[in-house]
Amino acid sequence: MRILNFGSLNLDFVYQVAHFVRPGETLSSEELSTFPGGKGLNQSVALSRAGAEVFHAGCVGEDGGLLLDTLREAGVSCRYVRQLAGARTGHAVIQVDQSGQNCILLFGGANQMVGEEMIEAVLKDFAPGDWLLLQNEISALPALLRRAGEKGLRVAFNPSPITPELPHFPLENVEFFLLNEVEGAALGGGGTPEETLNGLRARFPRAKIVLTLGGDGAVCWDGAQLWRQGIFPVEAVDTTAAGDTFTGYFLTAVGEGLDAGTALRRANAAAAIAVSRKGAAPSIPEKAEVEAFLSARGC
Repeated sequence: MRILNFGSLNLDFVYQVAHFVRPGETLSSEELSTFPGGKGLNQSVALSRAGAEVFHAGCVGEDGGLLLDTLREAGVSCRYVRQLAGARTGHAVIQVDQSGQNCILLFGGANQMVGEEMIEAVLKDFAPGDWLLLQNEISALPALLRRAGEKGLRVAFNPSPITPELPHFPLENVEFFLLNEVEGAALGGGGTPEETLNGLRARFPRAKIVLTLGGDGAVCWDGAQLWRQGIFPVEAVDTTAAGDTFTGYFLTAVGEGLDAGTALRRANAAAAIAVSRKGAAPSIPEKAEVEAFLSARGC
């Protein structure tokens, strides 16, 4: 599976807190850790650890060396990552509470310096049948989506974070949407997962839909049937990269020609391992760990 992930690269500043900061409150953090992150980087690491051939495209500032090292160590090609002089790397301020839940504040930095010239320079090396994975943390996404459609790339889109402009992007060429309940409701409407899924299917009739449901697992409409997969219960430590881990493992399984049920099972197992560890990219498991995890549970 050959995949280009045109996505964000962030430094994650993770603060352990008793509870999320409330309006007007000053709260002392119990611990501060710095990790490589960004939805783009996390998903590239997950894709590579799941077994895909991954090329990452994006921008970092002069302070982005840790992120490049992380990608290379994970086996991701960085030939399409630009390090921009005078720019600040994107970063996230992440609060993690005692239950392992998180809330995140993003600063785009160099992620918002992707332009059409860079898009053309990168996409010229990719051809019909290659995959393009996108999130909503970089600039020039409408141009990327249009050019990907013109070139016949297979587009997978994780529309996170949701922004007011996102529903107006040229989304008709997206083959796979991978969303959580909040993102799904923003694009498809509905108050229940079933209503959201039906709304997404009606709006994007040619697309396949993967909807993650937190403690209720995940579902996938593959264009012909609906697949369901429950979670694998573990003790949650940090949920920061769970969705990104799921995305990388799911797409790799699909790229290998596996059915949606098998892809969901692998993705949920990988996400379960990730939430049991601290950090974003460092928490993402290797393929052998996921296979052992499933084998131990008779899957």
